[in-house]
Amino acid sequence: MKNWQGKRYWLVGASEGLGREVAFVLSRAGAEVIVSARSEDRLKSLVEELPGKASYITVDVSDREAVEAAAKEAGDLDGVVYLAGVYWPMKAQEWDNEKADLMGEINFLGGSRVAGSVIKDMVAKQSGHIVLVGSLSGFRGLPGAIGYSASKAGLMALAESMQADLRTSPIQVQVINPGFIKTRLTDKNDFNMPFIMSPEDAAKEVFDHMNTDEFKKSFPMVFSWVFRLSQFMPDWMYYRLFGSK
Repeated sequence: MKNWQGKRYWLVGASEGLGREVAFVLSRAGAEVIVSARSEDRLKSLVEELPGKASYITVDVSDREAVEAAAKEAGDLDGVVYLAGVYWPMKAQEWDNEKADLMGEINFLGGSRVAGSVIKDMVAKQSGHIVLVGSLSGFRGLPGAIGYSASKAGLMALAESMQADLRTSPIQVQVINPGFIKTRLTDKNDFNMPFIMSPEDAAKEVFDHMNTDEFKKSFPMVFSWVFRLSQFMPDWMYYRLFGSK
């Protein structure tokens, strides 16, 4: 177990769902948390509820200059957790460019902007911890996931490239790939969601991984095996099993 007392962590995408619960877990562990999202009202309410030292910075991660300004305002950090995400179920036959663009902007480019805004300071002081939240849907393209699977795959690949560059440095990079979590995003789905988790239980999984030295964690474990094994399937088998019927 790491010592979280007095550590300063910036959580981006923390106003609700998984991000909100991760803020509570870190705060209870003794960390000072700086929470960010677009909704000032939700952030203010969250800060008032957190048990430890906390503050908030509103930011729109689709705006690079705003992200860089927020990182500067956050100041000296021990770690950053990127949890921001948007989602709409979308088939190729029902393509919506506006929504697809937003998923790319928030889910992937937002994470890139946040990581890029803090990494130079971490390299300079030879200390830091960057956690990116991907998704089981990023392991391989899924039906009805135009925009979402691709954006999460991009974020996961970003984490892998960072790990390749930083693995021998004092800076720790981690990627966490959850399955279905009960939030307003998954409420949009009209299909069965196996092994769906509460945000509270998912936050415990995230925190448990943050306490390790391991790079990657995918959960729920049994459900994640399906997605990890799918990477080894030949195309004809994969699309027969997972493609549109």
